[in-house]
Amino acid sequence: MLLGVRHHGPGSARAVRAALEAARPRTVLIEGPPEADVLIPLAADGDMRPPVALLAHAVDEPGRSSFWPMAEFSPEWVALRWALEHGVPARFIDLPATHTLAWQRHEEPEEAEEEAEEAEGSGEAEGRPESAEAEGGCAVRTPGLGDGPAPDRGRTVERGEGGAGAGGGSGVGQGSGRAEASADGPGDADGSGADDEGRGSGGVDGGRGSGGVDGGRDGLRRDPLGTLAEVAGYDDPERWWEDVVEHRATGTKDPFAPFAALEEAMGALRETYDRDAATPEDGRDLVREAYMRIQLRSAQREFGADGVAVVCGAWHVPALRRKVALAADRALLKGLPKVRADLTWVPWTHRRLARAGGYGAGIDAPGWYAHLFASRDRPVERWLTRVAVLLREEDRIVSSAHVIEAVRLAETLAALRGRPLPGLSETTDAVRAVLCEGSDVPLALVRDRLVVGDVLGEVPAGAPAVPLQRDLDRLQRRLRLRPEAAERELALDLRKENDAERSRLLHRLRLLGVEWGEPAASHGSTGTFRETWRLRWEPELAVRVAEAGVWGTTVLAAATAKAETDAAAAGGLAQVTELAERCLLAALPDALPTVMRVLADRAALDTDVGHLAQALPALARSLRYGDVRGTDTGALAEVAAGLAERIFVGLPPACVSLDADAADRMRRHVDAVHGAVGMLDEHVDLPARWRAVLRVLSRRDSVPGVVRGRAVRLLLDEGELEPGEAARVMGLALSPGTPPGDAAAWIEGFVGGGSGGGLLLVHDERLLALVDGWLTTVPADVFTDVLPLLRRTFSAYEPGVRRTLGELVRRGPGKRGREPAAHAGTPGFATGLDERRADAVLPVIRLLLGLGPDPGTAEDPDPGTAEEGMARDVTSREGTASDGTASDGTAYDGAADDRMGDYGRGDGARAGGVKADGETGGGALAGVGA
Repeated sequence: MLLGVRHHGPGSARAVRAALEAARPRTVLIEGPPEADVLIPLAADGDMRPPVALLAHAVDEPGRSSFWPMAEFSPEWVALRWALEHGVPARFIDLPATHTLAWQRHEEPEEAEEEAEEAEGSGEAEGRPESAEAEGGCAVRTPGLGDGPAPDRGRTVERGEGGAGAGGGSGVGQGSGRAEASADGPGDADGSGADDEGRGSGGVDGGRGSGGVDGGRDGLRRDPLGTLAEVAGYDDPERWWEDVVEHRATGTKDPFAPFAALEEAMGALRETYDRDAATPEDGRDLVREAYMRIQLRSAQREFGADGVAVVCGAWHVPALRRKVALAADRALLKGLPKVRADLTWVPWTHRRLARAGGYGAGIDAPGWYAHLFASRDRPVERWLTRVAVLLREEDRIVSSAHVIEAVRLAETLAALRGRPLPGLSETTDAVRAVLCEGSDVPLALVRDRLVVGDVLGEVPAGAPAVPLQRDLDRLQRRLRLRPEAAERELALDLRKENDAERSRLLHRLRLLGVEWGEPAASHGSTGTFRETWRLRWEPELAVRVAEAGVWGTTVLAAATAKAETDAAAAGGLAQVTELAERCLLAALPDALPTVMRVLADRAALDTDVGHLAQALPALARSLRYGDVRGTDTGALAEVAAGLAERIFVGLPPACVSLDADAADRMRRHVDAVHGAVGMLDEHVDLPARWRAVLRVLSRRDSVPGVVRGRAVRLLLDEGELEPGEAARVMGLALSPGTPPGDAAAWIEGFVGGGSGGGLLLVHDERLLALVDGWLTTVPADVFTDVLPLLRRTFSAYEPGVRRTLGELVRRGPGKRGREPAAHAGTPGFATGLDERRADAVLPVIRLLLGLGPDPGTAEDPDPGTAEEGMARDVTSREGTASDGTASDGTAYDGAADDRMGDYGRGDGARAGGVKADGETGGGALAGVGA
């Protein structure tokens, strides 16, 4: 009994279960690596929860690996579970992984040559169709034994990448790490691929409609369902599959009818395809099918011809049905390459199934398929209810009436489109129109959370694993750091031991190339004792862990060995200093001496000031982190001090005769060194030495303007340069004899947008006055040359900063509200502090703090002072003084009615009866306090 399936389809899974229940075979053969037979019993373990995947990797090269993913709605998983529940032996019958992985290795040189030829000839001139592009931009190649070309070392091959298409999987749906279609050729069509409700059960290999009549053999191979649909006049293979197969299959009482019909269709396609077979991929298909026929014969001899059920891609069914001599099959298998391979179960995710790159080509909606498989009745109503719950959690207004109307709309759309039942397209249109009110923003959330989903599978603790993986599992349980498929942020307080250990674990994994967590910016705190991580567990990380197992059996030992090796192989000083910083963050005391020795040697031999300047900030950060984490950083401090000394000596000569790009890089080096010196507070002489270097840079005419301007700015920030001296230096740098390009470069260094210069000009109007004063003296004939350079500088500021600067310049720097005409600023904002008004609040503050009255004023209070203070407190509004005159010299009319009547009247008068000449009206501020 041959059950041709379409991978990852809920309808296929149900059809397989119904056929197995009706036939009751004595053994079940499944497309997959036979080395995994010993792992089949784990599928019945209570801790095994799909989606999961079989992982095969080469023992001597763990980075070379393959996945066979299975979801709850995968026909292969259903067949496994049925066999285990009924005590029926189950076996995998595809070509062993030991040959598959070895074949990938042998294909790499050939594939490299082919890619080079395609890059030169663009692939179109030879009259053959280009490789179909998956959604992620990855080439979906014609399938073969190794699923197309094998990836580079360290890259994962997820075989059977055809996804839920009509063929795409060498076994239980495998695929390439580069989204390459698998060896099944065109994606294995299943006998009941879409769900019984008329919904698509997975995409077609390489994307919908990638095959077709016009595509020839290549199109047929990539997408046999697309070919059938195009012949039938459909532009969508999914809709054709639902209308022709699924909707008719729902009413049949024969559980084997869908498989027979599909076998007949695939037989016709294979007859056309095999007639012209000539490519290496065809040979790989023949080898795989020969091995499966041998396994099928063996099972028939053991259990009888009528006691064997085979669950495989429908593309292979005609080949397995064909009568071929045993000797011919064995001849095809003779001399195949081999490698030692290990297999195990690993968790998988719905998001990984849906990814275009890697396995996910064609599995567009794993969350939707899982819902259809789990929902025995009223799937549309249940789905829209889940959507409503999600939108409510996001504070969207969704009522039960919305859900009822959405169900009606989905059913109406299905009827208008000639479909018996609503599918994903109908429900999506209904959700957009009714629940999302026509907006695609909440619809994107529905797709991300429900249509795709963040489901992460689980495997039992007894599953085989490398020692490093077991140590990682132990640490995850102890630190309560559970892997999750959904991305989340983790805030750590390094003063807490558990959080500190979590931080060390994540840093060690990053050293090993296991990018489970990515450092993120901390919100609300800039202290070094805070860390924020963005975590997401991807299935490929299991391969990275296996690959990192060559460094050690525990995370600590592996990270230590990896750091020592990386230090010896580092290409430059900056790489070694970065590694030293990572060793401190990861708390690797055994690796740090080796790294420090390499760092000292490289620092002594490296004479490039740029390299030294790049290395110093990492060392300074390491010293700061070492203080927080309690790490001994004495040796690191000595190296950092020596590095700083060499920079101080070599920086001025290195800043001479630089072009524009080199000068800009040197300016960034100056900024980095300045920040690093500020963190080296233990060496009290370094800041003074650095300021002396900055003075030298600011005075040398041979130094580029951008560097000189930045040196002046840093000295001004440090208080080492008085505003008058800064103005004098600026006047020299921006004198009429200075070329406009050099002058603009000086301005760029002084207030460059990347250094917070915009905010500095906003808050320090003396600097704005210096820049404004120079700009107003630029001759008109030179201004047009300077303008583009200045726009480059000021365009880097944020819009709000530029707007504020414009208002300040229009008003005039340093003239806030001192004249009536300049009262556009905030009322009451004066340049000085009103000490009398400030003193008036002191008694209240003392009372709030429980300090009691001021003993100096309690016994002999000044009546006049208290009275005047009360008057000021009551009458002073919006910066007005007690005499009725505003702080800017303007006066306010005290009559409320007159204020309303005189609003906006008079030439130059302010609202409220303000006289243009500053005269105060009679009864100033009378009644304003109310």
